[in-house]
Amino acid sequence: MVDQSATPSRRRNPVSEPVLVRWLLIGICALFLALFLVLPLGTVIGRVFAAGWDSFAETLTDSDTKSAIWLTLSVAALAVPFNLVFGIATAWAIAKFEFKGKTFLTTLIDLPFSVSPVISGLVYVLLFGADTWLGPQLKSMGFPIIFAFPGIFLATVFVTFPFIARELIPLMQAQGTADEEAAISLGASGWQTFVRVTLPNIKWALLYGVLLCNARAMGEFGAVSVVSGHVRGKTLTMPLQIEALYNDYATDSAFAVASLLAALALVTLILRTLLEMKFGAEVGNGRHK
Repeated sequence: MVDQSATPSRRRNPVSEPVLVRWLLIGICALFLALFLVLPLGTVIGRVFAAGWDSFAETLTDSDTKSAIWLTLSVAALAVPFNLVFGIATAWAIAKFEFKGKTFLTTLIDLPFSVSPVISGLVYVLLFGADTWLGPQLKSMGFPIIFAFPGIFLATVFVTFPFIARELIPLMQAQGTADEEAAISLGASGWQTFVRVTLPNIKWALLYGVLLCNARAMGEFGAVSVVSGHVRGKTLTMPLQIEALYNDYATDSAFAVASLLAALALVTLILRTLLEMKFGAEVGNGRHK
């Protein structure tokens, strides 16, 4: 018999490929990114520089544009903390407890990922629109929902609430409940356990989810477009302002606002990259420590 232990293994390393294959894959990725990411972004920046600084400054000082910027930042500033609380509470419930309907709740969290943002905006129109019972009642009390700030806030919250929860759930499930049980057995209260045990273990995943949630909140178009009513100077966010300017053939102004929105997205991307560089790949795949 042949001693198989003495026979050198000829199995190929599953993570290695021929040089030609590797360079082909890298080239495909680079070409795809150049065509669908770098080229459009470069076009936006190029148009801004071509129009000049005066045109850029004039656009950003326009009253409608300033209103759109303020509305976008205001909605994000409210929606992100709202989803922060929701995300932590939901992740805690799903990861730390067993209860009936847990699987159904987990499925519901992914609902905004599977439903078109336009449909989610339409849902709020059907709930609070002028042809409903609830919408006119709220409007008569001075609290309109549709074509007003509350509707934009609700639509933004709906499309962004999975981001923080989805970052925390796999991490908290992997961590288990041993640390919390040890803290409680030593006399810690529920709040002390959360602040001193749970929160330090999830802080980087939490920050990562907040960045993703904020980026989506500022860039949301479909759901906000349905509920906003496109009232200039009042209910237009930055994405809607870009569309309005472009439809008015004010292309230089549209590209100026687009460049500002792209800059905000790039800041988010840079912060995300810094997190991944500092804390490794664990920050993005649910294995945070």
